[in-house]
Order: sequence, then structure tokens, then C-alpha cells
Amino acid sequence: MLVLGGGSNLILVDDIPGLVILNRLQGITVKADADDPAKVCVTAAAGENWHDFVRYTLESGAYGLENLSLIPGTVGAAPMQNIGAYGIEIKDRMLSLRALDRETGELCEFTTEACEFGYRDSIFKQRAAGRYIITEVTFMLSRKCQPVLAYAGLADHFAGLGIESPDGLQVSDYICQVRRAKLPDPADIGNAGSFFKNPVVSAARREAILKDYPDLVSFADGDGYKLAAGWLIDRLGWKGRSQGDAGVYDKQALVLVNHGAASGADILRLAGAIQEDVFSHFNVRLEIEPRTFPQ
Repeated sequence: MLVLGGGSNLILVDDIPGLVILNRLQGITVKADADDPAKVCVTAAAGENWHDFVRYTLESGAYGLENLSLIPGTVGAAPMQNIGAYGIEIKDRMLSLRALDRETGELCEFTTEACEFGYRDSIFKQRAAGRYIITEVTFMLSRKCQPVLAYAGLADHFAGLGIESPDGLQVSDYICQVRRAKLPDPADIGNAGSFFKNPVVSAARREAILKDYPDLVSFADGDGYKLAAGWLIDRLGWKGRSQGDAGVYDKQALVLVNHGAASGADILRLAGAIQEDVFSHFNVRLEIEPRTFPQ
């Protein structure tokens, strides 16, 4: 059995040998926090469209998810991937979730800690993969907008407009604008969003790459550094290239696209060629972000 939300983070490599269930549970509830009137708990059923939910929270005066605007998929799929963008991840805003245990038939409650969140990762992708069906997710949001603008370009954009403290809808609108400019709409051209995770390497490996590529884009991450996977791919000339109908998007090297008749296997072959090239030149292994099914 395969349970799907929006299917936007899935690469199908063959026919599915079994039952496919689309999670379309609906409903949103907003509840003031009993201990802090400045906070609000918002619970959404797993089948709610993610972007529509984000906009609903903002229009309801509940802030905190604006940086995650226009990410495709559903509310229930968001914790599985620990979706993140522009300096925010689900783990930063989620309070808890409920999920059906397929082995016992019981509804279980998961705290943020119990979800074992990592970079684009969670317990639901690792040791509990396939066991739980997420039914609803609860977020702790704020009645006061405190925009997170540390990500490159966000603060500069609003400073240029003379806006010192933008509200949640303004941040959401701008992020939607940026995403539409550099990412293809799945309704227009087949894609699964960012195809590779940004690899984390040691300081020594980063320094070795910098000797040959001083324009390397990287960010401190714990004891190591996170490299921009899109930069690595673009630097090797993959942006806009194709193998048959499987291609690299011409505006963002991190996105693989289907120009028409490419199969899931074709997409994975292209991904493999990119992984080999990046490893050969940078001694860095790229990890695929979307799920593949069947495994």
C-alpha cells in the first residue's frame, strides 16, 4: 500500500504493485494558547494543501509559516520531509502531530522531538518508513509577526522598498514571487522540486574545494559546512542540459524536469550522471531528496 499526499516529492520508477491511497483529510482549527495569549495553536488535517494552509494562517493573523509559502504538497507530507525554505523548517514551528499506526491500528501522538527531524529528514522517512499515516499536524504560531529575514536577499528586498518590518503576507507574497521566478510549476512541466540535498562536508574538504573554486557557495553547519548543491551542478555545466526528455531546469540547476516522455528511470539515470560528475570533480556525494517508488 502506498499513501500519497500530493505526490510532488515522489519519483515513480515503475507501476505500483498494490493499493494507492490519496490522503484527503480536511479541516483546520485555530485555538488560543492557554498560557500565552500571543501564541496560537493551529491544527490542520493531513490532506489540506500546504500552501493554501499557509495563506489561511496568515490571513487569520497567525504568523510563522510565511517563509514556507508555495511549497507543493500537503500538510501531512510536510513533517515527513521536514520541509524547509528561506531559513525556516517545519521543526521550528511544529508542536505535535497525530498518526495512524498501520501495525496496531492505534492513533499515536508525536512531539517534535519524537519525529527525529533532520535536514529534509524524519523518523517517517527512516526507521518508521511506511508504518504511520499522518492524520493531522499542530503548529505553534504567533499573533505577532516576527519575520525571519536572515536568508540572503530577503532583508535587502524589503529595505529597498523602505519596509523595516514587513508583515507575514508581504513576506509570503515576495517568497512566492521568487519561487515562481526560479522554480518550474509542476502543472506546466513535470518536476519534483529540489532534487538533491545540499551536502554537508568537513572544513578540510571545503578548503580543498575553495583552492580550485574560490566562488564556492557554502554555509557553516555545525562542525562542517553545507555546500549549495545547485552551485556544484551549475559549475559543471549541467544547467539546461538534457538526456532525452529528462533535463536540468535552465533557471535552477537543482531541479530536474521532464520535458515530455521521460520515465522515472530516465530521471534517475540523469541524476546518477550528475552525482558521478560532482563526485569526480569535487569529491562530494550528492543525495537524492525525493522518494522513489517502488524502492
